Amino acid sequence: MLNCTSPNPTALLQALSPVFELNSIRPVSNLSTHTMVSVEFIMFGILGVVLYYVWENEFMRWDPEQCGSDWLTIPREKLWVPDIVINEFMEKNTAPSVPYVYIYSDGTVLDDQPVKVISSCRLDIYLFPFDTQNCSFSFNSYILKTNDMQLQTVWEDDFRNNISKEVMTTMGEWQLVEITVMKLELPSSTQATYQELRYHVTVRRSPTMYVVNLLLPSCFLIAVDLFSFLLPPQSVDRSLFKMTLILGYTMFLLIMNNLLPVTGNTIPLMNVFLSMCLVLMVGSLLETIVITNLLCGFAKNSAAPWILRVVILQFFGPLVLLPPKPKAKEDTVIKNPLSVSMEALQGLGRELHQIRQQVEQQRSGCETSEEWFQMGYITDRVIFVTYIIFISVSFITIVIMWAQGS
Repeated sequence: MLNCTSPNPTALLQALSPVFELNSIRPVSNLSTHTMVSVEFIMFGILGVVLYYVWENEFMRWDPEQCGSDWLTIPREKLWVPDIVINEFMEKNTAPSVPYVYIYSDGTVLDDQPVKVISSCRLDIYLFPFDTQNCSFSFNSYILKTNDMQLQTVWEDDFRNNISKEVMTTMGEWQLVEITVMKLELPSSTQATYQELRYHVTVRRSPTMYVVNLLLPSCFLIAVDLFSFLLPPQSVDRSLFKMTLILGYTMFLLIMNNLLPVTGNTIPLMNVFLSMCLVLMVGSLLETIVITNLLCGFAKNSAAPWILRVVILQFFGPLVLLPPKPKAKEDTVIKNPLSVSMEALQGLGRELHQIRQQVEQQRSGCETSEEWFQMGYITDRVIFVTYIIFISVSFITIVIMWAQGS
């Protein structure tokens, strides 16, 4: 028990001077007695926490009435402080330094200081931007074992969570879910063990910015690409429109690339979604090129192969509500057995035969062109239906995976 000459802070500080010379040893009268250190953790930002260390100094006890004060603030370097470290720290603490600690008449020492936490945390970004991250902060003594120093918490988890949510200032992108703590006994290189307090911080990402800036524009562009199938397939405007759409979407991805995460062990579903949108647009352009070539190129060549007519016209045509057109009936020529002049009729017959051959050639070419045109329209309709089904199934699958994960 310290004795003060007068009830004022100056006399109390003079009485504490001998204690300051003992700051290099653990503040216990008997070294077999362990020092109980209370560690508390308040999160006021994604990179900012407040740490509270409370322990008892057996050398500093006084009578508040005799010394005139129940507490006093003194510089931290004048007292023994526990060598507690945070194992996940990756960089030096750059938060403003608080050089003072509180001491109380019963020997309790309170040390609270802000800490800027730049730590290592294993991120699971598969469900980005609907992901929830769990980070751990481990507190333990660097040298002292369990028989010299033990750790404990003071607050309940609910109380700690409520305080952290009230004082948390950087809730823009991340939302604090909960903070839990567990106490562990870990072995050391010697026979003794050391204690560790492990705080588990769970935060949830706010997806609004990513939905508005990434998901909705991609869905709108895919919808525009889908409606571009309504343009005439043989028109050049359809190909130019799809090329413009692909170039615009590529520039959009380059501009918004900074919003995507660059760290993690897995590929996010968001990246799969954006890549799928780009692949669908490129595939749609390739389909337009093939159909245009089919309508404008093959129509001038020979007749379509038999297998293509059966598969496309007979099978896929009725499925997409484009059945094959009925062939025109051949004209019948009725020969008159009566003849007036055989020579005149023979000459007339030769001329009619030549005219008929020319007509049949033109009709055969028209029928071949019509077949190719009809096959092109049916193929375009089949790919359009397949495009819709694939987009619907893919989008529903990704949405379900996001919903189940979050």
